[in-house]
Formats: sequence, C-alpha cells, structure tokens
Amino acid sequence: MVTAVKLPRMQSDDAQLLKACRQGDESAWESLIKRYQKLIYAIPRRAGLNDDEAADVFQEVFATLFTKLDSIEEPNRLHAWLVTTARRKTWRVICKAKNFEQFSGEDEDEERPDELSNIPDQAVLPDQALIELEEQHEIRTAVAALDDRCRKLIEFLFYRSTPPTYAEIAQELGVPEGSIGPTRARCLSKVLRLLEKP
Repeated sequence: MVTAVKLPRMQSDDAQLLKACRQGDESAWESLIKRYQKLIYAIPRRAGLNDDEAADVFQEVFATLFTKLDSIEEPNRLHAWLVTTARRKTWRVICKAKNFEQFSGEDEDEERPDELSNIPDQAVLPDQALIELEEQHEIRTAVAALDDRCRKLIEFLFYRSTPPTYAEIAQELGVPEGSIGPTRARCLSKVLRLLEKP
C-alpha cells in the first residue's frame, strides 16, 4: 500500500481546477495537465516503459479523466486518482507486453489488489520511488508558484547538473553577487511556506 504524500494546498487547488474543468474552462484543463504531466509521465517511465509507451499511458490517463470529470466524487483527491489510474494503465501495458491475461470489460476504478501486487519487482514502480516522485512534483509546483526572481534563482542553484557560480548567477539576474546568499535563503523559506500551506 502506498503511503500518500500530504498535499493539502494542492488538494484545494485541484478541487477548484476540477470544478472549472467541469464548467468547460479550457485554461483550467491546461493548468491541470501542466501541473501533473511530469508526475504522470514519470510513473510508466520508472516502471520500465519506453518513451512511446509512457506517452500513451499519459494520454490515456487524461483521456480517462476527461470522460470521468463529472463522476469523480472526491475532487480533493484528484492527485491520488491520477496516480492510481497511471499505475493501473502502466500495469496493463506491462501485462500486455508479457502476454498476461487481459481484464477487458472490467471497470477501471474497480480495485484489484491481488493483480497489482503480482507485477514482477523489476517491472513495477516501487512505492518509495512513487512517494519520491510525488514529493518532487509537489516541490516543482511550489517553485513554479514563486515570483520570477526566486524561481530563476532556485532553478539556477538546484535544477542544473552543474550549478553556475554566484558570480554567473549575479550577472544573469542583474544583482550584486553578495545578495545571492541572502536571497537564496529567503527564496527557500518561501518554498517551505508554500509546501506547508494548508
């Protein structure tokens, strides 16, 4: 059983986005896809599927969401619904590739814990890896909500394989080099506040 990461702020935002999607707001739909695209795509990739298979899973997850917009009973649990749907669709691709029995005609939302737990270890997305992906997703969402200066600074410092020097960052942002350290501390504090926000 996966231990769900607590995402209270995002749950509230998800419920609002889902409500707007139900009212036909295209920008809300785009925001929802943008919010979850990396997480949903990462689930099949981490389970060993190739790029094309992962893209198919991603498309199927959101196509399913679109057809079930009005039937999702707990909008504040949309995050969990998307992750579960992505895992199930990933599982079906793995089963198909390994010539496992298909479960055609069954309700996608019906629980099948026995089958889900029988996926070979080398093929499944381990629960700990899923938790880490969800935590990364929450952090990316918080960073995206920062003001432009903080977001760029965080991206310079933590999103590059080789972080630039403070001098390079200062030149890029047009600020004194001595201000990078204090600004970094303030920006990280903002991220923490966003992550803790109820």
